[in-house]
Amino acid sequence: MNPLRQALNLLQVIKGVWEAWKIVREFSPCAIFATGGYVSVPVVLAGKLQGVPSLIYLPDLEPGLAVRFLSLLAAKVAVTFPEVLKFFPEGKAVVSGYPVRKALLEAKPEEGRRTFGLEDGMKTVLVFGGSRGARSINRALAHSIDTLLDYCQLLHISGALDYEEMKDLYNSLPPEKRKRYRVFPFLYQEMGLALAAADLVVSRAGAATLGEFPALGKPAILVPYPYAGGHQERNARFLEERGAALVILDSDLDKELLPAILGLLEDEGRLKRMAERAKALAYPDAAEKLAEILRGLSPGG
Repeated sequence: MNPLRQALNLLQVIKGVWEAWKIVREFSPCAIFATGGYVSVPVVLAGKLQGVPSLIYLPDLEPGLAVRFLSLLAAKVAVTFPEVLKFFPEGKAVVSGYPVRKALLEAKPEEGRRTFGLEDGMKTVLVFGGSRGARSINRALAHSIDTLLDYCQLLHISGALDYEEMKDLYNSLPPEKRKRYRVFPFLYQEMGLALAAADLVVSRAGAATLGEFPALGKPAILVPYPYAGGHQERNARFLEERGAALVILDSDLDKELLPAILGLLEDEGRLKRMAERAKALAYPDAAEKLAEILRGLSPGG
């Protein structure tokens, strides 16, 4: 790395630690909860210097450089699955599972179908690519949509960037197929209902997939984002190896997405087994476990 860039980065860290020091001193927390990333480094370091214990939560299956460094400063590290314990010294890490918001856990399939105006008795596929969407998934879906809508109904969260294009696609469909396709730029409050209504999910493989899909018992086709430093592919392969998902690489979407979806929709037994294997990976009390660890770090907790 350029020496000037290194010097500037060091100055940024020092500035961050100073700002974090002031915040920690003013707020006087009993403990610090951090989810990794470089933005957490100054806060955890400032806490360490002031005697405030930290809990680092790692949602992915392998720690990045920031989490590896933070684990040296933290009192405890919480991880999503037992397979991640090997990256930390014995006794430092504990398995908590991935905390899933209550609204997702409480959503009912029948309520989801009613909310989105879906047909009973027809398989539903939910397609999304994260908070900003995923252009490659959107384009592959567009190429396959005419055939797909003969076999299933689609809930599609396109992201804002491609929404107008996908809305034009919706308008171009014949009426009998248009009623089987729902497209949205983004969902938040209704996301739990969309997941509840789905028989199969197609998505990227961010850390949330390790918690939300098992918690809801959702079989998935996962398309790892190819520029995520390998984290998403490791997440996806973990679920695939345990029979809860199929993995399609981004470069293979156009040729593999349609046959993968149709193959699963036509194999009810396999779809059911994937759902069961996903559910077996769930930690429904993950949020309570994290809270318990934090209480244990706090003086008098």
